[in-house]
Amino acid sequence: MRITQIVETSVPLRGEIANALVDFSRHTVSLVAVVSDQTRNGKPVTGVAFNSIGRFAQGGILRDRMIPRVLGAPPESLLDDAGRIDPARVLGRALTDEKPGGHGDRAGAAAALELACWDLNAKLADEPAYRTIARQFGRALGRDTDASSVPVYAAGGYYYPGDGLDRLRTEMRGYLDLGYDAVKMKIGGAPMRDDLDRVEAVIDVVGSGSRVAVDANGRFDAAAAGDWARELGSYGLRWYEEPGDPLDFELNARVTAGYGGAVATGENLFSVRDVTNLVRYGGMRPGRDIFQMDAGLSYGLTEYARMLEVLEQHGFDRRCAFPHGGHLINLHIAVGLGLGGCESYPGVFAPFGGYSPACVLSEGTIAPTDAPGFGLEEKPDLAAVIAEVNR
Repeated sequence: MRITQIVETSVPLRGEIANALVDFSRHTVSLVAVVSDQTRNGKPVTGVAFNSIGRFAQGGILRDRMIPRVLGAPPESLLDDAGRIDPARVLGRALTDEKPGGHGDRAGAAAALELACWDLNAKLADEPAYRTIARQFGRALGRDTDASSVPVYAAGGYYYPGDGLDRLRTEMRGYLDLGYDAVKMKIGGAPMRDDLDRVEAVIDVVGSGSRVAVDANGRFDAAAAGDWARELGSYGLRWYEEPGDPLDFELNARVTAGYGGAVATGENLFSVRDVTNLVRYGGMRPGRDIFQMDAGLSYGLTEYARMLEVLEQHGFDRRCAFPHGGHLINLHIAVGLGLGGCESYPGVFAPFGGYSPACVLSEGTIAPTDAPGFGLEEKPDLAAVIAEVNR
């Protein structure tokens, strides 16, 4: 078993949407293909993954540092005791000579490479990635579809050019029509009164604040985060997400101390150490608050599984984890690791966001298909990009 080639390509996201801080129309994503010396139907078996959504592509880091390190390693040093590619060993090699700390874009670069190894191993086993993941981490998983379903919510409510409440209401009705029973929307990109009108419009459409989460994307300082917490308290929301800078744990603790509802954060924490600091100093409350770390932004599944260990060591249930990202890779991770659910990006962040047409959404839950690996090739628009990388 050998890795013969690793290819990275930077793919632009499609669409003109924004949150309170970021215009996504210029964003890119790193798609990574790890090619093996094993063949199926006359073609090499290739693992494919990407660095999630919400950051930029990391082609330079991958091509200049990480890929040469992995390809230059003794092939047997990348294998587990059964002779399979070991994603953790690949990750370790990719991070050779990298100093501790500084968890920025390199975390996403390493994640794309590491996750592609999980896709490769699942394809070699001719099984969906969630089964490979569950087995690797010692989790039992039934054969029936229900055992593979997890709750999912539609993440939308972005700011669009020339936006208005009618467009927002139509968007949210569309999610309900698709089978979602919970949604998320953005706040912080408009004056507070206008944003509260938006929140009330969405609650009116979906029927209850408990089915609506709001996301500030780290926009607020401590004073504004507190003001918003007081305003939102009467709505009974599903959660209030990332009120301030993700590394300002004192701010987060002040919000949780004064807000009766759930607070969600973590998507912009890229290491076990950051998550440890969040549970130590961020005021997160077991049984109430939500953790949104994303393996595609934080060194891959190896590091993400260690993050879950930290949560459980501090009294949190892994079902409080809802990975950020809204794509197939995190769906498989949520199912394989028994998490509380995951995000969905229906109709946004193409070609990476959302699930494949064969994934069946029913009563607010969804299951991945039994396609080998993460099933990325089942998304028609993404399959075309993957085919170009594999040429």
